[in-house]
Amino acid sequence: MNLHTVLCERLGSRYPVVQTAMGWVADANLTAATCNAGGFGFFAGATTEPGDVENQILAIKSKTDRPFGVNFHMFQPNAEEVISVVIKHKVRAVSYGRGPDAKTIKRLKDAGVVCMPTVGAVKHAIKAVELGADIITVQGGEGGGHTGAVPTTILLPQVLDAVKVPVVAAGGFFDGRGLAAALGYGAAGIAMGTRFLMTNESPVPRSALDRYLATKDPTLIRTTTAVDGLPQRFIENAEIRRLENMSLPARLAMSMKYARQWGKESGLGPIAMAKLGLKVLSSGENSFAQTVMAPNLPTLVQRGVVEGNTETGLLPSGQAAAMIDRLESCEELIARIVSEAEARLKAISALVAAN
Repeated sequence: MNLHTVLCERLGSRYPVVQTAMGWVADANLTAATCNAGGFGFFAGATTEPGDVENQILAIKSKTDRPFGVNFHMFQPNAEEVISVVIKHKVRAVSYGRGPDAKTIKRLKDAGVVCMPTVGAVKHAIKAVELGADIITVQGGEGGGHTGAVPTTILLPQVLDAVKVPVVAAGGFFDGRGLAAALGYGAAGIAMGTRFLMTNESPVPRSALDRYLATKDPTLIRTTTAVDGLPQRFIENAEIRRLENMSLPARLAMSMKYARQWGKESGLGPIAMAKLGLKVLSSGENSFAQTVMAPNLPTLVQRGVVEGNTETGLLPSGQAAAMIDRLESCEELIARIVSEAEARLKAISALVAAN
């Protein structure tokens, strides 16, 4: 059996398995390892420092000759840098959530770049296609980081019925049974973040990885709005509980502190920071409180997945982490997923033949 779908054709991957662009996790090494193993890796361009995007693209190219992708959002200070480098180096695909507009999408498509946004609602999928998306990744509520409330088993068929482009299923996938199920629904493949975060090639410190592996109760991997006002899924820890017990004014004050720190590190002065905030606010996607609290996220997530502080940092995670009991290499992981999926699909085919 050959698990080759339209997703493989569009992205140039061997198998319909996508590694998502987790901030500060999907680095050059993980992205290249995924691609070399037959999957399709997205590099986390959204969290790459200004001036370093091209260096990272070249680093990926030095590690793999396979096609790969880059993610970004229009509200990052170096969005134009990412877009220009992607076009210059003929990167196969981009993923995004916030923005871009139809003009920017056309610019990417005209350069031969596949546009593959991630959405968490049917209306957002429809809008993304109207703006020019080639492929839609739909993430159900089981997924990590920013996520919605609708589970993948409901959201996936809703989106499949609503759009006419290939759909990739995300949120709750970690093995070949999930891939077989997604293909059964009609998806063109699956996308996984947490499962790739928990691999040997992941840059996440061992202290944090051990916390992921030790979390066996999916109810402890839960959503909260305490970080930036938007629902996000994390592994519960002392920092989550502290944030949830803080008053809104206290969280806003903390955000202002982190905003000044982030602006300094990004080379943005007060005026540039104010312009960026107004741009986010005027987009209509965030409330004033959410815009002000946005700097909480990068500071606390970096503390968790970059520094390995599992108590005062945040650990974004899909509920799939509770089903993962060991680290594997990307090659071992993808080979096992494909083998398991083929076995399930053969078993289903035998049931149909028997009847």
